[in-house]
Amino acid sequence: MSAIYNFYAGPAVLYREVLEQAKEELLDFDGTGMSVLEISHRAKAYDAVIVEAEANLKSLMGLNDDYRVLFLQGGASLQFSMVPMNFLPAGKTADYILTGVWSQKALKEAKKIGDTHVVFDGGATNFNRIPGDSELRFSDDPVYVHMTTNNTIYGTEFSALPDVKALPLIADMSSDILSKPLPFDKFSLIYAGAQKNLGPAGVTVVVLKKDFLETAQEVNATMLKYSTHVDANSLYNTPPAFSVYLVNLVLRHLKKIGGLTAVAAHNQKKAGLIYDIIDGSDGFYKGHAEKGSRSLMNITFTLSSADLEKQFVAESEAVGLMGLKGHRSVGGLRASVYNAMPLEGAKALADFMVEFQRKNG
Repeated sequence: MSAIYNFYAGPAVLYREVLEQAKEELLDFDGTGMSVLEISHRAKAYDAVIVEAEANLKSLMGLNDDYRVLFLQGGASLQFSMVPMNFLPAGKTADYILTGVWSQKALKEAKKIGDTHVVFDGGATNFNRIPGDSELRFSDDPVYVHMTTNNTIYGTEFSALPDVKALPLIADMSSDILSKPLPFDKFSLIYAGAQKNLGPAGVTVVVLKKDFLETAQEVNATMLKYSTHVDANSLYNTPPAFSVYLVNLVLRHLKKIGGLTAVAAHNQKKAGLIYDIIDGSDGFYKGHAEKGSRSLMNITFTLSSADLEKQFVAESEAVGLMGLKGHRSVGGLRASVYNAMPLEGAKALADFMVEFQRKNG
């Protein structure tokens, strides 16, 4: 079978080494004689998975015991509601930076809970750029500032954190978590659906600062309280056990290959190969994001017509380059080159783009 390269935006590519290890352990997990798919989440062997996964994630992020890691369900979409339910009391305001559809969805849910304020709205330019600090307009006394670090649909990404002064900063990192070193200790809460850059679908990772949790208000739904899951070490109810297990294998692998510094260098090289083709195509390929706002995870671009884009997708699939159709809301083309995408995949796409332009330019 010829090589298949998976450019889907999520669920997305996983490290081959991780999949091979999961295959090896599928029928006998940790010498139990049972599959990790069937072992009880209350079993000692599985409890060790949760403990190690939390330790590995905090190690990669450079976080100490001031933080807890939770493994929840419901995706980032549930976090859109859980965050304001826990941290937006009546009479207070939460600030939101709008850089794409997912930040818009987060704001929509927060509005149902309490008062909100838009710090920046990139909709006027179809979310093609990340704001500078001078463009941010905060409310007088927000309880938190919410951002989306990477925008899968539009292909933009914060290259540095916005200056929010001493305000609590909350981030949806679903599509670029652990893709590069960041001062993670500047965040009060981070959440990420794992299925794009951290593991398989089914588990949502939440990183929560303990002293921020102390500011949470009472929530009349046990499962929607962060304290419920902190107190139970993510085992209040049956967790997405296999997904958490695979996330831990990914975390082990990231540590093995050199941590986030090595990962970032790899991601820069991959994305650079494709952006170089776009920039050198004399307008045949048109990138959506401004150069200073480009994502290393999701590369978005268009061609001169919808028919030519359909041809690009069909021909790319024929040679094993899968998932390059853009999001339905904006069209065009999108190459998602998350951590686990090998350099060979990016090279294969770059070569295809050169040849496609030669034949159709």
